[in-house]
Amino acid sequence: MSDHAALAELLPADWREGQFLGRVQTAQGPSPILVIGGQVYDMSHVAPTVSQLVEMLPLSAAGGVILGPLDQLDLPLLSPIDLQCVKAAGVTFATSTLERVIEERARGDAGKAQEIRARIEARVGGSIRSVVPGSAEAEALKELLLADGLWSQYLEVAIGPYAEVFTKAPVLATVGSQAEIGVRSDSTWNNPEPEVVLLVNAAGETVGATLGNDVNLRDIEGRSALLLGKAKDNNASCSVGPLVRLFDDGFTIDDVRNAEVELVIDGPEGYRLEGHSSMNQISRDPLDLVRQTLSEHQYPDGFVLFLGTLFAPVQDRDDPGRGFTHKVGDVVSIATPRLGRLVNTVVTSRDAAPWTQGIGAFYTNLAQRGLLKAGA
Repeated sequence: MSDHAALAELLPADWREGQFLGRVQTAQGPSPILVIGGQVYDMSHVAPTVSQLVEMLPLSAAGGVILGPLDQLDLPLLSPIDLQCVKAAGVTFATSTLERVIEERARGDAGKAQEIRARIEARVGGSIRSVVPGSAEAEALKELLLADGLWSQYLEVAIGPYAEVFTKAPVLATVGSQAEIGVRSDSTWNNPEPEVVLLVNAAGETVGATLGNDVNLRDIEGRSALLLGKAKDNNASCSVGPLVRLFDDGFTIDDVRNAEVELVIDGPEGYRLEGHSSMNQISRDPLDLVRQTLSEHQYPDGFVLFLGTLFAPVQDRDDPGRGFTHKVGDVVSIATPRLGRLVNTVVTSRDAAPWTQGIGAFYTNLAQRGLLKAGA
């Protein structure tokens, strides 16, 4: 397959119609791009970073250098964000909420999950799918579950007034489509988390959306929620892309609310798993999750927010009763028609390409290219 054919498979179905932001790797270094009318423009001389380009909305191609049609692009796509903080919301769907409770009660042991799943689903499943987080009904359900000894810290953030929002990855540490994605070498129970990701500017306005994979290490987080950082933030453990689609008259937050996110995992041994997340089943509205992320905080370079996932694979891959876990060589594809396709190959975080360009090296590169201006 040619590079152009591979790129075409990543693009949204209507890529000639929307406006998109991204980054490409040039011979000189990473450059922000703008896609308008299907044409790609290098915007590095307009704004050297995507975070600065976002603050110039609405955008035009004025000052950009045309690179040609998007489906003929000869430069590798990088993660489409740079200086934005990378935030993630957890347990925002009933199914994934119950799986977090199962992990907690299994203490990260996949072999115990099947029995616990049946018991938890029978007692909690119907209630948690119907209750509105933070409502009086949610508080009444909490009291009942406390009395039954079934309360969990995961249920607190699933149906309580405060959402779980955490920092997923350092600035500049995300990887893009077609890159390797890492799971810890000492994890034996893990899975991808296909998600829609919102782009928010410095003023707290939600301006676009993309796709993401918030890799989940079920055995490590299941031992203790205090291990969330070790479970979530590892080398190459966060992918974003392929491009950020900007909101306009043809693509709005309602398209995010109603998106169907498809997942396919193709294993090196011929294994195949398919699943999907329906965003209309999310328990908290995406803009409420943005509001809770902002809280009493400022993000002068903006942020992206993973909205959580419905997907929690339970079908057995190897041993009966142990469910799904990744193998090195798995190819993970996350797709929705309006945002395109995010494709990554699983390796261990130990063996993934090291992250070498931090903020200091990034700005040194921009300075050497003469892209920094006063106030940049």
